[in-house]
Amino acid sequence: MQATGTFEVNLQPLDSYAKGGGGITLGRMSIDKIFRGDLEGTSQGEMLSAMTDAEGSAGYVAIEHVSGVLQGRYGTFALQHFGIMDRGTNRLILEVVPESGSGELSSLRGTMTITQAEGKHFYAMEFTLD
Repeated sequence: MQATGTFEVNLQPLDSYAKGGGGITLGRMSIDKIFRGDLEGTSQGEMLSAMTDAEGSAGYVAIEHVSGVLQGRYGTFALQHFGIMDRGTNRLILEVVPESGSGELSSLRGTMTITQAEGKHFYAMEFTLD
């Protein structure tokens, strides 16, 4: 199955345990999202990032807890991010954490892609439900 829509995101810096060094800056941020479209809901999470001195090269990982209605089914699930930017070339993996679904989404499995255009964020989700 597929789900598409838009989302708003608010990222806020948080205190970091580790600071980095040698040209690497480590960061930690809170994530708050509002989803619209086939997924109507909200999420909260945290992101860890590593910024390098090389322009366009960085990495991040994040976990967010999503709560809402996915194509008429209510529940929650965790979404894991893995992002790499290599001198401007991006690779981003977002996947539903196995066995993290609850309610009518308890059997949810899937992946999500995120794109940006004209200042808006878009998501597309490929998923299965038993």
